[in-house]
Amino acid sequence: MLNRSLRIGTRGSPMALAQTGMVRDKIVAANPGLETELVVVTTVADKILDRPLSEIGGKGLFTKELEQALFSDEVDVAVHSMKDVETWLPEGLVIACILERDDPRDAFLSPHADGLAGLPEGARVGTSSLRRGAQVLMHRPDLKVVPLRGNANTRMRKLESGECDATLLALAGLQRLGLQDMARSILSVDEMLPAVAQGALGIECRADDGAVRDLLAPIACARTTTAIAAERALLAELDGSCRTPIAALAQINGDQLKLDGLLFLPDGSRHWAVSRQGPAAEAERIGREAGAELKEAAGETYTRHLQ
Repeated sequence: MLNRSLRIGTRGSPMALAQTGMVRDKIVAANPGLETELVVVTTVADKILDRPLSEIGGKGLFTKELEQALFSDEVDVAVHSMKDVETWLPEGLVIACILERDDPRDAFLSPHADGLAGLPEGARVGTSSLRRGAQVLMHRPDLKVVPLRGNANTRMRKLESGECDATLLALAGLQRLGLQDMARSILSVDEMLPAVAQGALGIECRADDGAVRDLLAPIACARTTTAIAAERALLAELDGSCRTPIAALAQINGDQLKLDGLLFLPDGSRHWAVSRQGPAAEAERIGREAGAELKEAAGETYTRHLQ
């Protein structure tokens, strides 16, 4: 037990604050009597809202300032959506805890249709996610993908004002904000394979901070940690970033793990798929081999267009 408050670093967006509040409650429930303090840190991703992340630096925009706060001892832990965490962490920091995963699927929002199939030809789908955009175009090449950023309420206002005809958001995020009723439908993973680690929250801390790691250990989910390890190993093998349309989902049944992955050209005109299964205890190996299979299948096309 710390002899002071646990300083929890978070972004200041409504989503981040909601997620961090959930995490704080779990930490306190597992460590009765622990005092906590939320420390709001503004990231580059919170400042630049008019351009896609792929144009301004990728995933690190959500985490860099929080990691700097860890290094400078301004916070003890930082709460992240695991899908926003860079493939490789800075030396000296670790993801010490991954909580039980929420629903990883994507939600479809539109005032005009219940799903992608119901949109009229030429309809505009707003998203700044290359993964979502590529899959939209893979299924419906007649649609137009237009940039759209902002929180759920902002995006809904843009839908209502006619800026676009539909958008996609992580179902887990809507649920954490109590906004799941905004969704017209939930897309199956066959129609929209999720981002790597979508739906999972992770807690980062300094690698040598044993006291903090002990506080976090009781709320870690081994099953989710294993699944995320497979997905992130696939991503690492592909050198994946926000500039690369990659999707993956690992599911565990008993002691077996099944990993599905997709790699795309950004315009959805070509894609490569992989599906592997094996012992959950070998999650990282399965992920690496799946990533290597995708990389080999895409070959020079991947090198030219996706890096």
